[in-house]
Amino acid sequence: MPDVYVAAGSNIDPLVNLRTALTALKRRVGSFRQSRAYRNASQGFEGPEFINLAIGFETELTLTEVLSILQAVEALCGRPRKAPKFAPRSLDLDLLLYGDMVCATPAVTLPRPDLLKRAYMLGPLAEIAPDLMHPTLKQSIGDLWRGFDQASHRMEPVEL
Repeated sequence: MPDVYVAAGSNIDPLVNLRTALTALKRRVGSFRQSRAYRNASQGFEGPEFINLAIGFETELTLTEVLSILQAVEALCGRPRKAPKFAPRSLDLDLLLYGDMVCATPAVTLPRPDLLKRAYMLGPLAEIAPDLMHPTLKQSIGDLWRGFDQASHRMEPVEL
């Protein structure tokens, strides 16, 4: 069974939307590991701060089924399917890794390319899976995080 890792973020009523998303995900995928939640500045656009975290779970679901669940949970939290990319959002669930799968399709690119560029993705993932090997770089997520310019990206822990 593959391990699946997802980044979750919101900057529209983030505490409510993230709590709703975590409850809905638990009903659909079962138990999962969860990082702490972090407040950080929006990136790529001017907007309210985001709250982000990462989750990881083992699954028998196919990649297509996992993507469908993530989209359904986003919709549950009020995120329209065609929402603009760089804009405030009620919920963003980004599939980071699906086992050691490497692919690039119109639906998904794995591993997620911006995982290595976004502190709010890499930091929380390193918290829950530091020994996990990146499928293409063959370095641990913990090592990648230690080599990341963390000082340039403020992430303030918050209670969820």
